[in-house]
Amino acid sequence: MIVYKTIDEIKKIKEANQIIARLYEEILPKHIKAGISTLEINQIIDDYIRSQGAFPASIGVGGPENPFPAGSCISVNEEVVHGIPREDKILTDGDIVSIDVVTELNGFYGDSAITFPVGDIDEESKRLLEVTKKSREIGIEMAVVGNRLGDIGNAIQKFVESNGFSVVKDFCGHGIGKSMHEDPAIPNFGRKGRGLKIENGMVLAIEPMVNCGSYKVNILGDGWTAVTKDGKRSAHFEHSIAIIEGKPVILSQLD
Repeated sequence: MIVYKTIDEIKKIKEANQIIARLYEEILPKHIKAGISTLEINQIIDDYIRSQGAFPASIGVGGPENPFPAGSCISVNEEVVHGIPREDKILTDGDIVSIDVVTELNGFYGDSAITFPVGDIDEESKRLLEVTKKSREIGIEMAVVGNRLGDIGNAIQKFVESNGFSVVKDFCGHGIGKSMHEDPAIPNFGRKGRGLKIENGMVLAIEPMVNCGSYKVNILGDGWTAVTKDGKRSAHFEHSIAIIEGKPVILSQLD
């Protein structure tokens, strides 16, 4: 069931997202460098979110049998999504690191992801980051009243594949609001003119995950970390957006 949001609710969702925007644009860039562990990065993220009166909402996701143990997902190189921060996972020059953060503030959720380069990265990795980020923007541009969800996925897929990369098909974007994951699911592939109509009041997380090689992934033994099946690199960029007066408004971009 789609939950359509009022302007007041969208403002509250934006407040949760602005915490993440500040993390990505003002705080983390000075810390993403060789020698830092993903556990240390997670602690910086967790501390900042709590300092803003919010909660790092990925903690405990998945239920009692295998709850996610950290306040952020940090995935390095061939890790696609849901990487568990670890003390022994140390960044080195040339790595790429994807960070996915969900916040809960006063009952509303924010969700955004970014992939950082660590020092100087190779040309293929530079292109991967550029194409993935651009594909997110192309997908967002298609999120207008009158289009359908398939138009978003189709635009992302066509752009990514035209640049020689592949879109991950095992994970997708989603609605967001008073829950972390709401309907609808938003694949990063598909056919134009198919799927649910886009309407005012929708709040959506658009998040292409793009691989250098095959789109296929495996899940590691921790039950969380998704890695590329062929061991090639992957990037992830995500924004939360709201459909207002027929057009997409980015909530997770710093004002």
